[in-house]
Amino acid sequence: MTAAPPFASPYAHEFLRVGVGVPRLKPADVEYNTQATLELIRQGEAEGAAVLLFPELGLSAYAIDDLHLQSTLLDAVQDAIAGIAQATRGLRAAVALGAPLPHKGRLYNCAVLIQDGVVRGVVPKTYLPNYREFYERRWFASGRDVAGETIAAGRQHAPFGVDLLFQLEGIAPACLHLEICEDVWTPSPPSSAAAAAGAEVLLNLSASNIVIGKAQTRRLLCASQAARCIAAYAYSAAGPGESTTDLAWDGHACIFEMGDLLAETERFPRGSTLCLADVDLGRIRAERLRTGSWGEAPARAYRTVGIAFDPPAGRLQLRRPLERFPYVPSDPAKLEADCYESWNIQVQGLTERLRATGLQKLVIGVSGGLDSTEALIVAVRAMDLLQLPRAHVLAYTLPGFATSDETKTNAWALMRGLGVSAAEIDIRPAARQMLGDLDHPFSRGEAVYDATFENVQAGLRTDYLFRLANQHGALVVGTGDLSELALGWCTYGVGDQMSHYNPNGSVPKTLIQHLIRFAAASGQFDAEVVRTLNAVLATEISPELIPADAGGKAQSTESVVGPYALQDFNLYYLTRYGFRPSKIAYLAWSAWRDAEAGRWPPGLAEADRRAFDLPEIKRWMRVFLKRFFANQFKRSALPNGPKLSSGGSLSPRGDWRMPSDASPALWLQELEACVPDEN
Repeated sequence: MTAAPPFASPYAHEFLRVGVGVPRLKPADVEYNTQATLELIRQGEAEGAAVLLFPELGLSAYAIDDLHLQSTLLDAVQDAIAGIAQATRGLRAAVALGAPLPHKGRLYNCAVLIQDGVVRGVVPKTYLPNYREFYERRWFASGRDVAGETIAAGRQHAPFGVDLLFQLEGIAPACLHLEICEDVWTPSPPSSAAAAAGAEVLLNLSASNIVIGKAQTRRLLCASQAARCIAAYAYSAAGPGESTTDLAWDGHACIFEMGDLLAETERFPRGSTLCLADVDLGRIRAERLRTGSWGEAPARAYRTVGIAFDPPAGRLQLRRPLERFPYVPSDPAKLEADCYESWNIQVQGLTERLRATGLQKLVIGVSGGLDSTEALIVAVRAMDLLQLPRAHVLAYTLPGFATSDETKTNAWALMRGLGVSAAEIDIRPAARQMLGDLDHPFSRGEAVYDATFENVQAGLRTDYLFRLANQHGALVVGTGDLSELALGWCTYGVGDQMSHYNPNGSVPKTLIQHLIRFAAASGQFDAEVVRTLNAVLATEISPELIPADAGGKAQSTESVVGPYALQDFNLYYLTRYGFRPSKIAYLAWSAWRDAEAGRWPPGLAEADRRAFDLPEIKRWMRVFLKRFFANQFKRSALPNGPKLSSGGSLSPRGDWRMPSDASPALWLQELEACVPDEN
């Protein structure tokens, strides 16, 4: 593996590096606080930050009470702003500092934005807490009505008001907004209107003392504001060195994006701390485009301050948590919660469809593979909830020319263990008849295993299932999953693409094994069924349509369509956010280049804990794009089935609509032009 990425820096892929610093302070010691802040500014600049956020009133310290009204202190703060402006000349990062500033006979609690030696703007605090331990109205005026003004800050005159947005311009454009502490604790935070006006990165300079349970409330506020505003939200609270006369401080700094925690400092530090994360502006913009109601939110008028920003040169590693499996969280608790919801969505969908049709029986083909196993246990659970006998699930194994003893054994063990009505229909005689009628070379003894050979088997299986449903007054349960639909790895029409209802239709291949594992651990099946479920999980994915080769190696799905780990990754970012191929490849390389780094979903087999280099990523993305575009016609005729996750579905009645004859040329051209061929 190379030390430097084969790509340009994260900034070229719509990422913005945000840093949140908590300097160790001394109450009213402006010079000490200035130097502590400058040390973190230099550290953040060295680590490629574009934006650096510091706590509320960080130059004077927050808990100094009436000393805020001392001219000596206010003069020192002005000198500190001037000194920091001078020290940042030639630096790239935009720095947001907290300072008390007088204006027209009133004192304001302010956020001061400095970049490259210039005070770009000053935003006063809107909401001043004056309850319990807070007494801010004793010293400060609210900036609620301040707009369109200028203020003296650090011997410069700068725009002043709550009507300011800051636009970073250049290779990584981004719109910033500043608010202060209590502003986000109110029913109508100023950042809400700013986000509606275009702000993408919301910065909160906070002091925020700590009491039991408050840190979690802060997280909830910041996460919810980031989610509600479809934005990034960075927060910095005061830390060590603040006066502990009556209060304590935990130095809590965090960065959220659309509700997700990207980075957080260790609380109660002994010294200064800094956390950094790369905010994905492309994700924010994509989500805003897709959320029509967000664009209807009321916005007020703002002045926009343009700031030329030249991101750091060199090749920076991406700094943000990145799931290898976007549909499968690596956090065990979140994965369990996702599996619980997914499983119950599938069961409820099938249960309600049976109620709606008035039917009491289900027909399903059971291969002994992952997909049919998941569909079968969902069908069984639906019968349990409807208080119908499990024997009303009419399960059939339909062996063909390449069915292995292993999968057939698992299919029978599963059907018997679950107590469903089990039967076997050997499709080979009918397949031979059809191949003979077609004068296919196989009927003359030639080992020709083409698409016709495969689809005769796939089509016959589905044909039998539909006729069995007619015969028994039943509903055919589909088994194909989301990944197969994306790649067109299904037989159209009278094939595994079709059913009466498909509970698996929105389940990606990388998730389905975890759903089976969840069901196995749920306690609703006996030990023998659990053993069989684990045996299914250990079986290689194969359509079993072509006989094993001379060496006994069975047909492998992933050798044709690519590793599902990568293809589900491509599917998620292409359909959920519409990212360009080069950005998806950049994310895939960042997530998959090192098998030893980062967390894996619990229960994942060791054989699946592998790395992918860039040539593999590019090769399989090329396959994905071609197959995804070429097989839209199959998705345009999907049977009904429930959507499971915010990752989306491919139903033409839901998340995904596109013409069946669209060309992938633009996407393939971008991939070839922008993704290197070597690591």
